[in-house]
Amino acid sequence: MATSTATATREAIPVRVTTGQAPGTEGTMTGRVIRYALIILFLVMVLMPLYVLIVTSFKHSANVTASEAWSLPRSLTIDGWQAAWKSLAPPLGRSLIMAVIAAILSSILGSLNGFVFARWRFPGATTIFTLFLFGMFIPYQAIMIPLQGMLIDVQSQPGMGWFDGIWKLIVVHTIFGIPICTLIFRNYYATALPNEILEAAKVDGAGMLRTYTSIVLPISAPGFVVTMIWQFTSAWNDFLFALFLTNRNNGPVTYALNELAGGQNPNYPQIMAGVLVASLPTLLVYILLGRYFIGGLMSGSVK
Repeated sequence: MATSTATATREAIPVRVTTGQAPGTEGTMTGRVIRYALIILFLVMVLMPLYVLIVTSFKHSANVTASEAWSLPRSLTIDGWQAAWKSLAPPLGRSLIMAVIAAILSSILGSLNGFVFARWRFPGATTIFTLFLFGMFIPYQAIMIPLQGMLIDVQSQPGMGWFDGIWKLIVVHTIFGIPICTLIFRNYYATALPNEILEAAKVDGAGMLRTYTSIVLPISAPGFVVTMIWQFTSAWNDFLFALFLTNRNNGPVTYALNELAGGQNPNYPQIMAGVLVASLPTLLVYILLGRYFIGGLMSGSVK
């Protein structure tokens, strides 16, 4: 009887066959190979234009042909870089001033609005917040002509002759950046700001402005990192507003880059070098602050 029971027990126990792989890794080798192959393919597709830009910028203009676009330079020269820098240096400075000021102003205003919408309940708050968000979905082309006319009228007022060039762009990018900055800060404050701290501040007699400056602002660094990087990049890369509101003498680098690429006989090394020079600031921003950007996006996502 005992022998029969032991035999039945052994038959009931499943036999596990080891294959030399860790548990849960069976059948994943093919998927891993496919993933890496796709990653390499996409990386090559993304880096091909950058490769053409770099190698062409160091070529002599006479050696740039369609058949030699992928070849390395026969002899290195920085003539294209020198010409590009000479043409783009002043617009680069104007773009830097414009992008930094617009990013700071829109981030500050968005932080104030986000705090109000996240923690202060007042009649019509939801409706007003929805109207704020509408600003993100208005096409620039739809308001470009009336916006240009309005800014020209402002400039024509006595004492407003200075209001031209990048100052117009600062105002425009600040205003158009408020909706997205408000949304980012509103979501951040709604989850990352404990109600107990606000209640304690109210008990101590702190008003809305005192609460914001003493409690909310010191913990807002992740939100400011996100909004300022976003706004800096948007303002730096804009061309449509620059085309309508500025000219070659007071416009940003995108306007000057368009002028550099025009003409009947384009100098391709100079153009490619100009593209790289104009792209360098935003590239450096993401290289140096990219991890803070991702961290700021995730901050407040989990309470």
